[in-house]
Amino acid sequence: MYSSMEQQQAEKVKCLIIGSGPAGYTAAIYAARANLKPVLYTGVEVGGQLMQTTEVENFPGYPDGILGPEMMTDLQKQAERMGTDIRFGYVTSVDFSGKLHKVVVDETTQIYAEAVIIATGASAKWLGLPSEQRLNGSGVSACAVCDGFFYRGMDVAVVGAGDTACEEALYLSNLCPKVHMLVRRDEMRASKIMQERVKAKSNILVHWNTETEEILGENTVTGVRVLNSRTNQTTEIPIQGFFVAIGHKPNTDIFKGWLDMDAEGYLLTKSGSSHTNVEGVFASGDAQDKIYRQAVTAAGSGCMAALDAERYLSHKEFMESHNWTAVSH
Repeated sequence: MYSSMEQQQAEKVKCLIIGSGPAGYTAAIYAARANLKPVLYTGVEVGGQLMQTTEVENFPGYPDGILGPEMMTDLQKQAERMGTDIRFGYVTSVDFSGKLHKVVVDETTQIYAEAVIIATGASAKWLGLPSEQRLNGSGVSACAVCDGFFYRGMDVAVVGAGDTACEEALYLSNLCPKVHMLVRRDEMRASKIMQERVKAKSNILVHWNTETEEILGENTVTGVRVLNSRTNQTTEIPIQGFFVAIGHKPNTDIFKGWLDMDAEGYLLTKSGSSHTNVEGVFASGDAQDKIYRQAVTAAGSGCMAALDAERYLSHKEFMESHNWTAVSH
């Protein structure tokens, strides 16, 4: 629990937004229009995962598509035009034990907020290959739904063995003549029904006991070199697209011990809302969405969080003005 002296010395804000992806910027736009005077801290990865993508063709309002970084710049400018105070900084710890929510930025700056909107997103897990990062956005992707359209008519590979990898392979199988699925062991972790769906697709070729050694190509992906752990043989598979589907990690570690989350770290919200288990703290975007993970759904949940925050603050202000005890939502 923090002291009243700490609160007096620190900055107080009405609405604090943590994160600068589609969820954070959309929350900022709605919060600013509701006169909540939002302050947004961008985090280390300004703009979120879309900063690492090339063409975005599935976000409404861009008939000719748009580069991911350009779209995030547009969202940032819109949030700023509405009056959002956007600051570059990384939230390093929180304390949600009091009526005001304490947030520490860059381990030094203390902010006390009446409402907090979390939009910290999630990060794709990668294999850790230098070629994987070098070709990221030039044939390497962590989202088939986002980027698969660009590889229609081409051969691709998917690495992974869970439900997500199966879903990615199935999605790509409707666009690509051949999908190579690279599985490290001799079995999958995916549910039986997903495995059966993969096996039923004639253009999905599963490579068992297969590890990725290197993604080939200078400026774009031309193939992948794999090692069969059973035979110890190395093979090169010609492909034009390489999709990593080994999971995502929500960026929620700083909220452990304060907010309810599932075993993977995704924040839990009350059904049909962005409310967390702490009153006045709201979660949006990929930090709480393990199913859809799309820019447009993140933006939608950012809108929800801002509307929930506005209603919470209005209710709180009304109750305090009448010296009534606020009733939890």
